[in-house]
Amino acid sequence: MSPITASAPPATPRAQLIHIETDRRLGHEWDEWDGKPLPNRGDFSAPPRLFFGYAALTLAVALGVAAGVLFLLSPRFATLHPLVPRVVWLALGAAAAVAWAWLVVLALSFYTSKILLPERLLERGPFLRLMDVTSFVSRAFGRRDWVEHAAIDVYNTLAERRRRHVGKGELLVLIPRCLSKGALDGVLAIAGRYDVPVFVATRGQLARRVIRERRPRAVVAVACERDMMTGLRDVAGKLPVLGLTMRLPNGPCRDAELDLERMDAWVRGLVGGGA
Repeated sequence: MSPITASAPPATPRAQLIHIETDRRLGHEWDEWDGKPLPNRGDFSAPPRLFFGYAALTLAVALGVAAGVLFLLSPRFATLHPLVPRVVWLALGAAAAVAWAWLVVLALSFYTSKILLPERLLERGPFLRLMDVTSFVSRAFGRRDWVEHAAIDVYNTLAERRRRHVGKGELLVLIPRCLSKGALDGVLAIAGRYDVPVFVATRGQLARRVIRERRPRAVVAVACERDMMTGLRDVAGKLPVLGLTMRLPNGPCRDAELDLERMDAWVRGLVGGGA
């Protein structure tokens, strides 16, 4: 009688990796890179207060520019009616008050763990525009990547607190082509564990095309800070997104690393615990 051999345990399931070809290559935000090592080996982690500081600066600059333009145009407005300049100044003052109050509410929502506005008026509304303009201002100070990282962390924190749940077939995981082998294997293992599809793009405009075709109810996206800002601006206003930034120890677009534990927690939370 032949001996009975135990069968090997099944391997951890791995998700199917789907490539999407589109018309804008990833990494275009790094066209000016000179090939030198990135600061802190491509880890741009920064405290959220950095974003809030630059956001306040951005708001002050924007209101200052608006006030300057209004000052220059006031004589012309007065030719229409003597009260027009006063009305316009009052409107600008009211807009400034609303903008500063909204920024305070944003900070309170982040630091007190109490969401004070619906998502369309917070992280999926004006916040996306503020992120974009703040990123532009921070470039003048050479702090773009750090400010963007802090902004994305604020966005993710607010989005996570919504505690959204979707079905496995309603979640997409979007990744770039530049992950290291270890990071890619980890992503595929996580996606396989919870039975969600993974899409990888060799070129840009990935999110719009995949989302249009798959119609998910939520997305977990992986990208560097620069590409993530573009992706959030394009997608987060239309459907919920969690954006996981990468570390770039070998420069942009090559052997990127990411926090796999955080990705696992996000996917598990969205699909309600997985399989």
